[in-house]
Amino acid sequence: MKRSDIIRILDGTHEEFSDIVAWILNGLIILSAIAIAIETEPGLPENWRQALQVFEITLLVVFALEYCVRLYASEHPFRYMFSFWGIVDLLSFLPAVLLLTPEWQAVRALRLVRLVRLLKLFRSSRALDRLVTAFHEVRGELMVFAVTSALMLYVSAVGIFLFEHDAQPEAFSSIPISLWWAVASFTTVGYGDLVPITAGGRLFTTIVLFLGLGVIAVPAAIVTTALLEAETNIRKKKKKKRKKKSEASTSETNDTTVTTKGDQI
Repeated sequence: MKRSDIIRILDGTHEEFSDIVAWILNGLIILSAIAIAIETEPGLPENWRQALQVFEITLLVVFALEYCVRLYASEHPFRYMFSFWGIVDLLSFLPAVLLLTPEWQAVRALRLVRLVRLLKLFRSSRALDRLVTAFHEVRGELMVFAVTSALMLYVSAVGIFLFEHDAQPEAFSSIPISLWWAVASFTTVGYGDLVPITAGGRLFTTIVLFLGLGVIAVPAAIVTTALLEAETNIRKKKKKKRKKKSEASTSETNDTTVTTKGDQI
């Protein structure tokens, strides 16, 4: 078996074995997420904890083996090691290795890092590829909008601070604190922990809330348009491939017919 075939099997693009391997790996990832949730139960019996630890070690071995196989089968091992998916594959088992030692078990951040392995569920997703392509196509527009949104958040924080600081010196004590109000208002969440009470502050809040609707809607529209364009381009490429295959098949048929007639003559 070629190294490229091994990569295709692990990526879920091989014609024969990809489905089996994908189901096994994805199933283990989902079970690991369930296990991470169960192990936080304070009243969990000791035998259950031991079983979960054995399962975690099994996952460690499987994901470490997958990483080593990918490293071996990759045409450019170092490029794979420092790629996005290479780092995801490494983090899918490395925190579990560290958590086996008593010195690292108290580090809660390592338990959170284990959730990185959930990203592996999207590895063979064509929809994710289209989404990445769409973001890549509109990255300039999104960057401009992100900078504009950041400026609007800052201006909103300064504005509400000027309107409400004198009336509520404890609630709106500084611009950084007011920035939390701006984020909650722009995202139309409105937690209610910081509420304007002055007429000017309420009018300013109304304006910010309407602007917040645009903050949510504009990037969504940009990405949606890019997704539709990506889907259209993919369909065009598929049509071209089918057309080329059809033309190649027709050409082979014509060549065979000409050869047969020549032999008969």
